[in-house]
Amino acid sequence: MTEVDRQLHNKVDQVGNRVLRLTENLIAVSDQVSAVDTAQKQTQDSLLALVTEFRSFVRSAALTANLHSAETQILSVEERLEREYGHLKRVRRTAVGILQAFDVGLATQDTVQQISEELMIESPRYWLAPALVALAAWPRDDRALCDKAVEEAFRRSPERTSLLFALILRRQGRADGAVRWLRHYLRAQNPDALGREFAVILECIAQGAFGPAGRDLMKTTLAGWRETLMTDDEARQAQVRRWRAEIDGLRGPASAQFPRLSRCSPQWPVLDEVLRCAGAHQALLDTYAALPEPDTRLSDRLEDTVDDILDRLVGEYDSEELPYHRELALHRAVVAAGGDRDAAQRATEVGAASYEERSDYLSVQTTAALDPAAIGASAATQRLSVAACGPWIAEAHAGFSRDYRAKAPSEVELHIGDPAGVDAGGRKCRIPVWKGSFNTDVDAMERSLVSHWERRIEPFVQTLAYPLRNPLLLMAGVVVAILLVLSGASVGFAVLLALFVGGVWGVVVYQRWDAADTAQDDARELLHRHKREAVDQLRGSAAELADWQQRYRAADAVEGAARTFIASLATTTPAGAPFEGRVVTGSEGGTV
Repeated sequence: MTEVDRQLHNKVDQVGNRVLRLTENLIAVSDQVSAVDTAQKQTQDSLLALVTEFRSFVRSAALTANLHSAETQILSVEERLEREYGHLKRVRRTAVGILQAFDVGLATQDTVQQISEELMIESPRYWLAPALVALAAWPRDDRALCDKAVEEAFRRSPERTSLLFALILRRQGRADGAVRWLRHYLRAQNPDALGREFAVILECIAQGAFGPAGRDLMKTTLAGWRETLMTDDEARQAQVRRWRAEIDGLRGPASAQFPRLSRCSPQWPVLDEVLRCAGAHQALLDTYAALPEPDTRLSDRLEDTVDDILDRLVGEYDSEELPYHRELALHRAVVAAGGDRDAAQRATEVGAASYEERSDYLSVQTTAALDPAAIGASAATQRLSVAACGPWIAEAHAGFSRDYRAKAPSEVELHIGDPAGVDAGGRKCRIPVWKGSFNTDVDAMERSLVSHWERRIEPFVQTLAYPLRNPLLLMAGVVVAILLVLSGASVGFAVLLALFVGGVWGVVVYQRWDAADTAQDDARELLHRHKREAVDQLRGSAAELADWQQRYRAADAVEGAARTFIASLATTTPAGAPFEGRVVTGSEGGTV
């Protein structure tokens, strides 16, 4: 072989090696591009999952922090209340105790006088302190001190002082004096701005504590107030709004029993809201129809009943304490809501009127019905107040029923599919979300869904096929070029080199084709599995919708019973007390 032939042979070898390296590099680059694309998709999915998890963690941490903060604030507010107003508790505990001690003769007048004067010194601005001084002076027949103490108590709180002595006189059987104090109290009241002590009047009505004369006076006065206030549309609508908020609050929690429907139907939030609203009818019945009937077996001792009412009057916290109790209510609502401040705020807004220093007569009635504990009302008073609120409950309930029924969707759609696509064969198969409506037959929907997937599965699978034409053409071109270039120098060598390059290239192409064919089979199987899952979602959603419709109809049917119960409230009347018109008699049979 001449020197020229050897050089040419070397050059051909170099060209062949470079062609092989170029082929390997092209394949490697293709692999790297696929790997980068796959890694990018995995990174995006991981990032999305991380963001979701992080948001959940932040939400959980915020709720926990709010919960701990509320628990700490409750202790702090209670400590401030005890520090600044704890001394008033002793005055409150002593008030009724003095009367009961006189009843049984277990306390001397000197002891009562000493205690009342000590409390007067300890609580210089509290209305009940001078009232106790008056009580201590009464059995000693110290008229000058008694009058002076009554005037001082009246100056500090005319409303509470009037009610206190009206109840005490009624307790002692002095009906005329009790009614005079009661009339004095009622005439001085503005029905648009009643004090918190007015809840005692409702309690007296429920218990029949003032006898026939007092009952008639209160009935006439309150009927006049109600008639006047009912002409004020804003005052009436304010009570309707409070009852509407109460009924809204009776809705159940979000349902977790419809997982497929909730995931696939864009109407699910409305469906869930409508079902929760329909369930409020039964909750309304459970809450208010279950209220105990006014107890007709009241104690035959007037003193016991009046003492219970006196406990509520003197136990009512002072107006200066209201901001603390309002703050306590909010913190306790946060604890009850598990740290959710928004839910706690909504809950406290319903009972916000309970912590107002003054309210109109209609609001007091509503508060006694919705939150009797906040104003110290008994179960009997609550039931009578609920009955008095019947017109507002009926209006709120009718509007509530009308609104949620109007929200019920006439068409329920299904959106099945993942906009993010399905990872198949190293690529993202983005099959459009299928949309259907349950106004169509379910079998037709299923056929449409299956067709939707099948029309797209094979076209996508074909995109995963290895493109044989271009690599084979390129391989053929390289082989022909080798034969043409080298056959003039050495035909045998040119053929051998062409066979070598073609063989290696062919093996690589075959491996790529075989891998692509396997990827096609895997992708086809994966996409068909997703198609079956989509069909399962459709069938499951249809079954859940049928279950939802059955539950909704059952819950909505209770609306009639709730409406009947609300209408029946108009027949509720206060219980008659067995001691109405009776006086308390002394040990020798005389009137005290």
